Amino acid sequence: FYTSFIQASVVGGFILSIIVVLGCRFLIPEDQFNAWGWRVPFLLSIVLLGISLWMRLKLSESPVFKAMKEAGEMSGNPFVESFTYPGNKKRIFVALFGVTGILTTIWYSAFFSSLSFLQRDMRLDELTVELTLLVAGLIGMTFYVFVGRWSDRVGRKKPIIIGAILTLLLLFPSFWAMGNLANPGLAEAAKSNPVVVTGPQCSTDPFAELFKRKQSPCGDILQTLTSSGVAYELRPGETLELTVNGKAIEQGANWFEDGNARRDEIQAALTEHGFDFSRQTPPLTSLLGIVAILLVLSALSALTYGSVAALLAEMFPPKIRYSSMSIPYHIGAGYLGGFLPLIAGVIVASTGNIYSGLWYTWGVVAFGLLVAWWGLPDGPPQDFEDDA
Repeated sequence: FYTSFIQASVVGGFILSIIVVLGCRFLIPEDQFNAWGWRVPFLLSIVLLGISLWMRLKLSESPVFKAMKEAGEMSGNPFVESFTYPGNKKRIFVALFGVTGILTTIWYSAFFSSLSFLQRDMRLDELTVELTLLVAGLIGMTFYVFVGRWSDRVGRKKPIIIGAILTLLLLFPSFWAMGNLANPGLAEAAKSNPVVVTGPQCSTDPFAELFKRKQSPCGDILQTLTSSGVAYELRPGETLELTVNGKAIEQGANWFEDGNARRDEIQAALTEHGFDFSRQTPPLTSLLGIVAILLVLSALSALTYGSVAALLAEMFPPKIRYSSMSIPYHIGAGYLGGFLPLIAGVIVASTGNIYSGLWYTWGVVAFGLLVAWWGLPDGPPQDFEDDA
């Protein structure tokens, strides 16, 4: 129960970031915020850094650690022992895929993917999106505490299994419903006026900007359509062509040198066929529906995250506990979760379907569910017994 507040504070940090950004936007004129004001929230985070350092310096070691230290039972090389301790490689594998992989992809999808989806793909007004997520986050933060208390009674495995299964069932329907509530006209326009891209080398290079490489002409067009939230179909062909409802869009002279010009001209052409790229503000009933969906996603995250701090501590032997926990947690959060936006973006660009990036989360959770079912301990919570 008590460690669930740690997980709830992750959502609290997300909420705090929204509040800080909203405050900066309110105090700093928009043109100045876009020019330099966006740096202010990062500078303000120095205050949090100071607080976190102070808290860490005030922490006391656990009684178990003190007892091991007094008895001379400390590990000489905890990193190496994490892989040589009997049975620990299996525990790390289960913690990586059956715990961290599940929780981090669901959490990223529930909060960061929702933010990007509503702002970029659905073209909602930024303030509206931030306020909507703020309300959902404030309510959803309590779910983690409830799950933590529940796991003290039923064990850590059951909430994670239930959360993973429900995610596989509800992930796509949740985003479909959210899209229909946020901007129903966009889906209707795409259905009535299908966009087709034909040409050679029709793929995007996700590392082009990082390594200063130039996208292929088709890759430039796909990138523009993806960033505009436009669904499209890819077809092989010898000649590069962009069509909407069977009519070719004339390529501008500087499309492949000026990304802004390409975006403006493509959006202008699509606007003539019913696409609306202006910022949307849905009616109150739709916004309440979006909040309800975000709460469902928050509940899925809470089920798979609320008891994790206690679970990881219970999974590993005390003498190598911190190292053994850190390996799967940070690899899972850093790679399985951290690369989610990149991988999802590549999937969307390669398929033309704005929802297809969710398959990454679905796949990681599906594999993690099998691992969790196989490897997590059943029954009520119990401390690890070091019997090596």
